[in-house]
Amino acid sequence: MQPSPSPRTGPLSGLVVVELTNVMAGPVGGLLLADMGAEVVKVERLPGGDDTRRAIPPEIQGESATFMIVNRNKRGIAVDLKHPDGLQVVRRLIDKADVVIENFRPGTMEKLGLGYDVLRASNPALIYCKITGFGLNGPYAKRAGYDLIAQGMSGIMSLTGEGPGRPPVKVGVPIGDVTAGILASTGVLAAYIERLRTGEGQYVDTSLYEASLVHTYWQVAMAFATGESAGPMGSAHPVAAPYQAIPTQDGWINIGAVSQATWVGMTRVLQLEHLLEDERFASNRERMANRDLLIAIISEAMRSNTTDYWVEKFEQAGVPAGPVRKIKDMLEDPQTLARDMVIEVDHPVAGPVQALGLPIKFSHGNGVTRRGAPQYGEHTAEVLQELGYSSEDIAALAASQAVQLHGR
Repeated sequence: MQPSPSPRTGPLSGLVVVELTNVMAGPVGGLLLADMGAEVVKVERLPGGDDTRRAIPPEIQGESATFMIVNRNKRGIAVDLKHPDGLQVVRRLIDKADVVIENFRPGTMEKLGLGYDVLRASNPALIYCKITGFGLNGPYAKRAGYDLIAQGMSGIMSLTGEGPGRPPVKVGVPIGDVTAGILASTGVLAAYIERLRTGEGQYVDTSLYEASLVHTYWQVAMAFATGESAGPMGSAHPVAAPYQAIPTQDGWINIGAVSQATWVGMTRVLQLEHLLEDERFASNRERMANRDLLIAIISEAMRSNTTDYWVEKFEQAGVPAGPVRKIKDMLEDPQTLARDMVIEVDHPVAGPVQALGLPIKFSHGNGVTRRGAPQYGEHTAEVLQELGYSSEDIAALAASQAVQLHGR
């Protein structure tokens, strides 16, 4: 199987990835590799396919928006993994691949005869990446994992919210899922570098639990140092002040005046220079000890004008600050657009669809958006032909319901 030709296919051009994933974490990992130029073939189960195909609303022309946003740049095939002929299709596909990414529950691939030990016997250079809820060992290894569960068990939800005594709050985005996808792609690339040196493939293992744990570095440092668990602080920072959202006349602004230079700059912008002589705010240690009083003083001053006004003034003074924006406002921000983080892809049903771009830039050979998310079984016949199946073979596979062809 050969990667699709493209004038700018990215730094991973030539890398062939088979993605047997569902919903979010695995598809994000495949998406990042695809956007950097890898040829990713998404294998969806027959019947049904990826669960997010039915996550409607939101939808565009009847197509699931959540499926389309993390599955662009991939080709898609629909296969019944419980059918012997369907299983053989996947085996042939993996035998010609560099990478497999899957996020089935532990033991599922082994029961199907697609475990790593079996696959590497015929493809020793294979890099096999598995994403689970909790990892492959330990007392929770067999548990199913969801982002919400991982956020709670990792401690994140104990840190998120307005303050002590309030209900636990999850992060508003699926941070465990997305980070697990990022870790998976990072692990794949590290294994690929080693394979270039040694010729050997290997098993890569990460989880939603660990992907959530890695966001707690600051709070873990505090726990190691003090023996106590941090709690929710709203938008405030556990070891620096002022570093949080402050209300303005018409909204909110985040301000990060945590160095002595930015602290001095902030007081001058707000005409609060007298705070520089106040021993209660002499250093970060004192400002943290008197944070509530400090934020009350700053908030009173900032309510006198608008968010845009203060952003401009802080920028002129070299004080890090930025507005708290809604998603739609972020998508229209000139910096978002300048960094090509809003792109457009063509979908055969939904038409031109907007999506988030690749968050990594290269001096040359950037990835190129080659296609929108695949329709169910859209590329089944095409991929089977590349694997050496004849037209008659493909028709027989479809007739036996081992695979599904697009439009059938």
